[in-house]
This record gives sequence, C-alpha cells and structure tokens, in this order.
Amino acid sequence: MSWLETSFASNPLVSKSDLRAFLVGLLDPLAAHTSPGGARIHLGYTATHYDETAAQLEGFSRPIWGLASLLAGGADYTGTRRWIDGFKNGTDRNHVEFWGDMRDKDQRMVECSAIGFALSVAKEKIWDKLEDNAKSTLEDWLGGMNDKQMPNTNWLWFRVFANLGLSKVGSKRYDAKRMKADLDHLDTFYIGDGWSRDGPEGVVQLDYYSSSFAIQYAQLVYSRLAQDEDPKRCEEYRNRARRFAQDFVHYFDEEGRAIPFGRSMTYRFAMSSFWGAVAFANLELPAPLTWGVVKGLQLRNVRYWTQQPGAYYPDGTLTIGFNYPNHNITENYNSPGSPYWCCKSFITLALPETHPFWAAKEEPYPASLRNTVKFLKNPLHIMSNRGGHTFLLSSGQQCSYPVKQSAAKYGKLAYSSAFGYSVPVGNGTLEELGGDNTLALSDDGGETWKCRRATKEARIEAGKWLRSMWYPWDGVEIETWLIPPQAETPLWHVRIHRIKTNRKLISAEGGFAIYGQREDGRALEPSEGEEVGTYEKDGEGRATSKAGVSGIVELGELGKRKGSAMRMDANSNLVVARSVLPTLVGEHEASEDEVWIAAGIFGRPNLDCAVGAAPGWQQAWDKRPEIGKAIADYVKV
Repeated sequence: MSWLETSFASNPLVSKSDLRAFLVGLLDPLAAHTSPGGARIHLGYTATHYDETAAQLEGFSRPIWGLASLLAGGADYTGTRRWIDGFKNGTDRNHVEFWGDMRDKDQRMVECSAIGFALSVAKEKIWDKLEDNAKSTLEDWLGGMNDKQMPNTNWLWFRVFANLGLSKVGSKRYDAKRMKADLDHLDTFYIGDGWSRDGPEGVVQLDYYSSSFAIQYAQLVYSRLAQDEDPKRCEEYRNRARRFAQDFVHYFDEEGRAIPFGRSMTYRFAMSSFWGAVAFANLELPAPLTWGVVKGLQLRNVRYWTQQPGAYYPDGTLTIGFNYPNHNITENYNSPGSPYWCCKSFITLALPETHPFWAAKEEPYPASLRNTVKFLKNPLHIMSNRGGHTFLLSSGQQCSYPVKQSAAKYGKLAYSSAFGYSVPVGNGTLEELGGDNTLALSDDGGETWKCRRATKEARIEAGKWLRSMWYPWDGVEIETWLIPPQAETPLWHVRIHRIKTNRKLISAEGGFAIYGQREDGRALEPSEGEEVGTYEKDGEGRATSKAGVSGIVELGELGKRKGSAMRMDANSNLVVARSVLPTLVGEHEASEDEVWIAAGIFGRPNLDCAVGAAPGWQQAWDKRPEIGKAIADYVKV
C-alpha cells in the first residue's frame, strides 16, 4: 500500500478528528520543503508572472488557512514553530529570507489574507509567541499594503483581512479608514440574490471567486469576526449568504463533486469552503439546507479529494492540476504553492465538537433538490441534475482580463461535475483543441480553430432556454439556444445554432469528454452494443466506458454532420488524462442565407465505477429529445 493510500484514501472523513488528520497529513510534508528560517516553502521550479520570492511566500502562507483554523479550535500542531519563525524572518529586512516590501498590485498582497485571518483567530498561538521586535516587523510589513494600489477585484478583501488581523492584535498599523473604504467599494460589486461580481460594473465573472474562493467566504468570516464593530454590514453579509446558498447548492452533485467552471481549478476542494464558512459564521440556512446537509456538502467534497491520488505527489504535497498533474489548465499566477488555497476548507476545525455542524448527523444531498432544473439569472447558468447527471449550461460569462484558456474556462456551452471540462493543448488539430461542449469553427480548412470566448447578448428567455450571440469574425454570427433536459428525456440537453457566414466554415461540436480506456487500460475500440467502446456514424458519435456514456446526435435534419468518437490528445481534460470526445463535424458554405444546426447531447455518468456503463442506458439513448414547439416554429424544423 502506498503512503497516500494509507494516509489519505483510508481516512473516512466523518469527524473533526478525521479532518484534522487530513490537514496534518498535508502540513507535515511541507517541512522538508521549508527554508532554514521558516519564511519560504519551495515546492517546485515552475514559474509565474510574479517573482520567485512571492511564489515561495505563497507556499508559506496558504497552508495557514488550515493551520490557523486547527489552532483556533483548541488543537496544537507540532510544526507550528516553522510558521512562527517564518513570520519573524520573512518580515525582517536584514534576514536573507525577507519577503520584500509590497509594491502596487503585488502578489504579496494576496498572501496577507491568510496571515490576517491567523492573527484574528489564533492570536494566542501565533502572535503571542513572537518577540516584540518580530511583532513590530510583522505589523509594519502587513500594514505596508495600506497605501498601495490594488486591483479592482476580490483582492480588496485581502487588505480587509490584513487590517482585520492588525485590529485583533491591537496594532498601531491598523487602518480603520482604509478598511471601511475597501469594504464600501467591495459592496458595489453586489448584484442581488446573494451574488457579487468579481469586479465593478461590466465584469461578468461569477465563478468560484464569487463564492468559496473569495467573496462569499470572506463576507461570512468577516460577519463573525467583526460582528461587534460592524453589525449592520455583517448582518447584510449573512442575509446574502442565505440567498446565495440556495443557488450554490446546485453546483454540487450527490457524490460531493463540485462542477468545474472558470479559473483556478487547482484550488480543488476550496470549492466547498463556502459551506465551512457558513458553519464558522454560525449561520442557519433555509430548508432544506439543514446542518446535516451543510456538513454533507462539505465533507463529501473534501472526501472526494482524498480519493484522487493524482492530486498529490508521493510525498503528500499537492500537485498543480485538478484530478492529476496538468499544467495545461493553469493560469500564470499558479505557483507550486497555489493549490494550498484549498486549506480554506479546513475552517470548520476552528469550531468546537458541540457546534451544530459537528454535532449534526451527515445528511445526503436533499431529495427535494434532485432531478431538478434551476435557472440562475445572475451567473447566466441553467443548473440540472436530472437523471443523476449534475451539470450546467452557460452563456454570457467571460474573463475581463487575459487568462490562459479563458475560452475553455468560461465560454463552453456546458460544464459537468462528472466529466469536467477540457482545455487546448495545441491549436493545430481537433484532437489538440479540447473542444468538448463547444462549437469550434475553422475558416482555413481545419488548419486552426476558434471557440467561443466573448459571448454577447446572453439572456434566459421565459424560463425555457439560454439564448446568446457570438461573433467570431467580421461577417460571421452565431446565435445559440441551450435547452435543459426535459422530464421525458432527463439525460439529454439540446443545442440549436443559427449560423450566418460570409466565408466557408467547418464546424465541430463536442459533447462531454469521457474516460477513454477499457478495463485493461487500452484505448476504447469501436463497439455497437452495450459493451465498453466507441460508436460513430453520420449524425452520431458515442463513447461508453467505466465512467458512463457520452454521446451527441444530429437533431431535426437541419444539417448533415459527420459523427465521430474522437480520441483526444492526452492531458486536455481536467478529470481524466486520456479521454474520448463524441463530436459532430460539418461544412457550411458562405451564403446570405442562414444555416441551422441542432444537436442532442447525452451524458450519463457512472456512480459505481463499474467496468462499463450501468445497465439501462441504451433505452435512454434511444429515446431522443424533441425540439420544443416554440423554438421549432421559429427554426422551422
């Protein structure tokens, strides 16, 4: 048995002590990578857009989210001294491990949030252990961000937390005026129903930064730590969380997985940290979100990640990637220490065993929320878990600044908790493109491909579908309707595209990328029956494996496209390194007339990890969806 199998995968993660053991299992391996003075943790040699010192500060700081929570909950950790020494030496200008003073928009600002949190909740075990001169250099370094320019994003919360920590230790560098101004500005990001943008008006990013990674998490933690000093704002944040939770629950499936969407997926189980922050804030949520349900949502998600060996190196440190090491999915701000943002999910360790979160019996995903479709107007998402497949349909979001692979992270048509999403590993072939759940277009005979990134005019219409426009080139416009699964065909969703083009185009529309191997580890082979394999013909493509079934079919005789089950280039999908993608490929001549194409997309994930797809999928596959009458009349199918 490997080290990971004995320490992580065997952990049942049902109790506070189990969660503590998992955290300790993540903290202990960092000792071998910690500098002699404790101020830097060096986990690898890949680069970021910021300097190496900041990257190693990131390795030092991010685990503190977990360490501080553990200490605040009354436990001790034998390695705490490493971080105390690090605070002393990292802020000492005369020490070789000095972190460096902060400049405008400095990555060091990001790492101040964990430090501020630690000073707020674990003062006695961190701050009080520092000598007076070390306290002075730490508060001066932390307060050094108060007169610096910051990005107009969730980053402002990092300065709020720095000042919050300074206030809790009685520091002279605490700037109450600066903190209030930051909070007032952050509140302008709020758009209603609990949701906040990750930036000012015009920004259309409502991803995990608007929830677990930053904004909602920060609001809830602040609402507990500052409730005496800022009660009105804290109650508003709690009210936002009550509303937001009723939407956010739909991003999780019955197995505990969260739907991968947007950037920073390497933060992994930080995706569920909102539920831990709910508990930390002592916030009771509306039905059916009982304490037992909240506990299940978080612990099932963390438990899932203990079962993913590819998320860890053999020594127990975290890899850069999602389910396995994968630099194709990363952003230019992902250092080897970045994944430890996941330590935010250990915040429930700060709570006593008697807290309702720990005292409650873990409950499954609420029955009343299963087999449902929900339209979310703020993120422009349609959420579905009909047929046991949790996924979302998306149009209208895009990153407001350059982000690697942003078309894949925000512009796809669907994102699945089971099948994840894929990113390009090149742009020369469809196999390289990672074109799942997108309509890829080529105007050069297939030499290069373009996928939707900037979506325009997106809106939910009449609670029926999500409609949007895309303008890939001058003279080319694509209008798209995304129609969620219907009760009669719960494993299918429908896409319709109207294409108007002044040039000849090739289109490639992908379904869900799926695990592409047989039981013996060899690649899937063609098979027409219910056995594991691939199947393709004109207008149809399908793949069946232990992960389930994924397929795509032409609907409505609108376009005659060739079906395939394409073996994708390795390491394009976030969830599985070797995937197959059911795809429809068509050619469209330049014309003043409109071209219409429609497809049904089938996805049935396996829940029991069987050899092949679970029995009964063929009947669901054979019952094809119909295009609704309202849109059929318009399309003239």
